[in-house]
Amino acid sequence: MSQSFAGQNLKYLRKLRGWTQEEFAQKLNIKRSLVGAYEEERAEPRIDVLERLADMFRLTLDELLRKDISDVKGNYITKRRQLKLMTETNNLIHLVPIKAAAGYLAGYADIEFLDELNTFTLPMLSNGHYRAFEIVGDSMLPTPSGSVIVGEKVNDLEDARNNQPFIVVSRTEGIVYKRLEKNNRNKSKITLVSDNPAYKPYQVNTEDILELWQAQMVISKIASQQRWDVNQLASLVNNLQEQVSVLKKKYN
Repeated sequence: MSQSFAGQNLKYLRKLRGWTQEEFAQKLNIKRSLVGAYEEERAEPRIDVLERLADMFRLTLDELLRKDISDVKGNYITKRRQLKLMTETNNLIHLVPIKAAAGYLAGYADIEFLDELNTFTLPMLSNGHYRAFEIVGDSMLPTPSGSVIVGEKVNDLEDARNNQPFIVVSRTEGIVYKRLEKNNRNKSKITLVSDNPAYKPYQVNTEDILELWQAQMVISKIASQQRWDVNQLASLVNNLQEQVSVLKKKYN
């Protein structure tokens, strides 16, 4: 019978994240004593525990059972992470769902946090650095709540174009999907504008902005997409014109 690395790998992965046995046990939904037994190889991890562990670290059962992923010579986890995070060349897109939004604000620059997000690719995108965010609410109608916005990274606010839609990640507002209006007279603030005229524009401090992702694609379910009639569109245009007039007066 071939050697099983399950207990050894379980211990390595726990320490990789800096978790105590108690914390790890809670994440795996087992007793702490079982974690100790697995790590000391007094017991073999159950299949349901291995499945949760595999899902947590994006590994296969075969990798958990038959590979020594702590092997510093191969540094297995590091190699997998490097391949996964090569977004500049293979356009691998990390998806930030609503349930991960709070964690993203704290770990947006944390490689280990990003490594636990689901990923996908879109063949129609040119080479670049992309990320996808799930949005909720009706402030950007006709883009429906629950849509996924695929954005390309903008590294400098100066490069962000006015009136374009962005995913804006900030300390004060969290993750929002808005159009961006820069103020040439006051570069310390930017105005965020909703497509839905029922929502008024508001300002945020530029120093509070953590990331900007210019929207490139919107992914949504057909059933959630709204149909607009002529009267609705006319009302929308009138409201937008009024908002533009108000903004012009404010800045002039």
